[in-house]
Amino acid sequence: MIKKQPNRKPGSRPQQSQHQSSSRDNNDFEYSPIREDKEQIRLNKYIADSGVCSRREADKIIEAGSISVNGTITTELGTKVSPKDKVMMNGQLLQRESLRYILLNKPKGYITTTKDPQERKTVAMLVKNACPERIVPVGRLDRNTTGLLLFTNDGDLAKKLTHPKHNIRKIYHVELDKPVTKNDMQAIVDGITLEDGPISADKIAYISPDNKTEVGIEIHSGRNRIIRRIFAHLGYDVVKLDRTMFAGLTKKDIPRGKYKSLTEKEIGFLRML
Repeated sequence: MIKKQPNRKPGSRPQQSQHQSSSRDNNDFEYSPIREDKEQIRLNKYIADSGVCSRREADKIIEAGSISVNGTITTELGTKVSPKDKVMMNGQLLQRESLRYILLNKPKGYITTTKDPQERKTVAMLVKNACPERIVPVGRLDRNTTGLLLFTNDGDLAKKLTHPKHNIRKIYHVELDKPVTKNDMQAIVDGITLEDGPISADKIAYISPDNKTEVGIEIHSGRNRIIRRIFAHLGYDVVKLDRTMFAGLTKKDIPRGKYKSLTEKEIGFLRML
């Protein structure tokens, strides 16, 4: 394995690290979505949590005078409400949804969107029966990439997991059209420059010492098609690309094309990232 060395001086040789596997305790207790509403929250979040629209769209609805709180129309952005308040939109009572967290093992041939005007197969079709709430994918995988894709209606967590500053770990299994050289693996860890700026991986290693066309790569970046572009820059074509780990979550016990609800332990882990 080639691993990024922190604060390594120029010209110094990288240290080799042994791969250590870790096991995660199984938790058979399934999460029952319950909110802990001890404090007031912003009105636009309350509206978004009801599944009506996004927070940005909620602000427009509020300004239009379509929202009432306890019978009084409010147009002030930043208004806060509590769980006991009665929030209505155009006379219809809004209720905050239970939070849902669904982990899909995405198959090849599906695009990451909830609707497609060209009527292609979408990941939303695969999780349409997962829960009654409207859930959306966290980040994206391109059409020909397989592996882990998280869905949720928890907007705060989704934002956290996709924002670059949080450096969310992702591991991919990559199959290339030819053997990957050690020099190129070192270059990927040291950093290369693409058309949209510099990029480097945290770790990279051969999946098997007998097959140098397959590597595992750990990276924090969520930039579009970043794995494919890294290898294309070095003259390789990606034959297969599979995301095997996302934010500490793995594909264990999730067959391709299937999904599961996260356990309470897994949800708690994501919130601590």
